[in-house]
This record gives sequence, structure tokens and C-alpha cells, in this order.
Amino acid sequence: MLTYIKTTTLFLLILLGNINETYAQEIGSIQDLFNALKTHPQTKIDELALEKAKTGKGSAYSALYPTLTAYGSYDYSSIPTSMIPVPPNTMFEMIQDESIAQPFSEHIYRAGISISMPIFIKSIYTLGRKATYLLKSAEAKNQINLLQNEAIIVSSNARFSYLDALTNAMEQKKKSLLKTQEIVEMNVHNGRASGASLLLVKNGINQVEASLNEIAIQRENTIATIESLTGIRLKSSLAMFQTDSVNTATMEGLEPLRQKVIADKLGYRAEKEKLLPSMVLKGNYNHSFAKSYNTDTALDENYTTFGLALNIPLFHKSQYTEITKSRISYDETQTALDQLELSLISQANQLKNSLQLIHLSEELYERNVKDKEELLKIAKVSYKSDRISIEDYLKYEDDLVLEKSNLYKARAEKWQTLVKLAVIYGNNIENLVK
Repeated sequence: MLTYIKTTTLFLLILLGNINETYAQEIGSIQDLFNALKTHPQTKIDELALEKAKTGKGSAYSALYPTLTAYGSYDYSSIPTSMIPVPPNTMFEMIQDESIAQPFSEHIYRAGISISMPIFIKSIYTLGRKATYLLKSAEAKNQINLLQNEAIIVSSNARFSYLDALTNAMEQKKKSLLKTQEIVEMNVHNGRASGASLLLVKNGINQVEASLNEIAIQRENTIATIESLTGIRLKSSLAMFQTDSVNTATMEGLEPLRQKVIADKLGYRAEKEKLLPSMVLKGNYNHSFAKSYNTDTALDENYTTFGLALNIPLFHKSQYTEITKSRISYDETQTALDQLELSLISQANQLKNSLQLIHLSEELYERNVKDKEELLKIAKVSYKSDRISIEDYLKYEDDLVLEKSNLYKARAEKWQTLVKLAVIYGNNIENLVK
């Protein structure tokens, strides 16, 4: 039995290992992360907000449809009350002939249908247009949210790539220091170097280990950021290539607020239009049951009315307050748009200038890395020949890693700057990055 359990456990572990390996292989490009983002709860929340905006549009225009209501009632009165309106001539005949059952009773049962339909209410049409622009604002906001999340994925993957490259550089430095440690140990053993030289090399190796540990912590944070948006836990960074340039023709990052400003302006207009005259069609069908008060005969009577009602607001203090509130909301949104536009213009100019400088820095760092690599080779030979001290040699090791770090950081900043610009101008990041 114990053997069976061990065998089953081993099989499950192997199976899970194969599943994880297969899953990791499926994530071969940044596009896979974009696809995962679209099915993630974060994106679904944005889609639900868009659906909510669509229902708002339908709700606004639904006020134009007729309202149909069925009703039933029982009425008791202390004196006989009319079941239906009775014309004077008909009433005169009933009075002359008491054998005619008069439609009056103390107990009346009623059932019927009433209908109401707006013929002209100007504010309804304006509110419908407002809902249309709110929907456009929600659609634009949904798109911007998606771009922002895609930008976070690209930025995080770029940082992940930077940390992976920095880890590799630190590993190379560690490997180089370990070889140097062997030489120094031999020199110390032969009396050609002091024990302090060996301590310096060991301290350099310890510093590398500490740096690798710090990088590993940052790496985990970056992995967690990507996982929180996609549900995918990467083992290593993904290669990325820029396939297009940023189109800076239109600042689409302003579009949600632009549409919101139009919507709020229409809302302000609609509140004022509620003070205009309105016309409503009203209809009612009534079927009453009762016993006539004079003959105690069971009666049922039908009564139908239709009419047009013209409503002219003369004084509505609460509506004046609503008009003021809607104007303030419109002014607030317009001010927020103006503020955001100034902010995005400033950010865009800064990002454009930074992008050019980053490109230049990247070229310079690439040259510097090549130079530092050559200098380190020379320093190794010089140290072996006792022409420089161990301190000077270690400085060349540090300089090379520092220059590589600057290069990898510049590459990461290039991607981060690029996608920030893409979000501001509403560019499709999936077409920009492959």
C-alpha cells in the first residue's frame, strides 16, 4: 500500500511538472500577456462599467415609450356615489322612471387600464443625447484603461528584462572574482600577496551575493505586478520589439473627459428645459361593478377617456436648484479637462524629449560597456603582472557592472517612456510592441 501511494504521488508530481512546463512554453510573446489581460477580472470590471453606461442610454430614451398600467380597486362611500359620469339628459330620464337602475352605489368595484405617453417633453430628448455622450466617454475610458494596463505589462516586462540582464552581469562579475580569488589565494600561499588582498576579493564576492539577493526581491515584485494583471507568473522576461512609432496626431487620453464635458453641458441644458411646457397623452379604460342603490340591481359599466395635457411650469424652486447644480458640474468637468490637457501636454513634451535623450544615452552606454570590458581585460593582466593593486583591479570590475546597469536601465526606460506616450495619444500598444 505504501509503495502504491509513493508511486501515485510521484506520478502526480511529474504530471504537474509537465503541465507547468507546457504552460510556461505557451507564453512565448508579449502578445500572450495582452490576450490574458483581456480575460482578466480587471478588464471585465471595465467592460461591466461600459455595459452600465449602455443601460443608461436605454433608460434615458425609455421615457419616450408609453406607460401602460392595469389596476383594480374597491371603493366604499357613506352615500351612493356615481360609478361613471352620467349625462344630464340620461339622468333626467332615470329620475322620472324609478324602475331604471341608477349607476350609483355605496360599494363599487373597479378594474381597468390606464395609459400615459409623452408627446413633447424637450428635456427627454436632450437627456437621451447626454446618455449617448456618456456612453462615448465610457467607451473611451474603457480603451484608455486597457492601454494603461498594457503599458504596465510592457513597462514591467522591460524592468524584468533589465533585472535579468543585471543578474547576468552580476553573475559574470562573481565568476570573474572567483577566478581572481583562486589567483590571490595562490599568491597569499606563496607569500606574494597579503591576507588583506584575499579579504578584499571575498568581500567583493559577498557584495555581489547581496546585490543578487536585492535584485531577486525586485524581480519578484515585477513578476507579481504582471501576474496581478494577467494571472500568469513568468519565469523569465519576454523579448520585445518596437514595430511602429507613436502617432502624436491626437491626444486621445483626453477623450473620456471631452465626451463627459459634452454630456454635462447637455445635462445642464436638460435641467433648464424642464421649465418648458410639456404635452402628455393620457388615456383610461374603467370597468365598474356595483349594485344600484335604488333597485339593488347588479350593474357593470364601461367608461373610457383620452386626452392631451399641456403642463406649463410656473414656479419650481427645487428645479432652479437642480439647474444650478448641473451648471456647477459642467464647469467642474470643463475645468478638469483644461487641467488634464495642460498636464498631458507637459508630460508628452517631457517624454518626447526624454526619449531622444535615452536613445543617445543607450548608444553611449553601449560604447562604454565595450570600453570597460577591454579595460577589465587589461586590468586582469596588469594585476597578474603586479602592475596594479587589488583595489584598482576591483574598481574595474565595479565599473563594468555599473556601466552595464546603466545600459540595461536605459533600455528599460526607453520602453517605459514609449508606452507612456502611447497611452497619452491613444495608440494601439499591441501594434506598437511585438
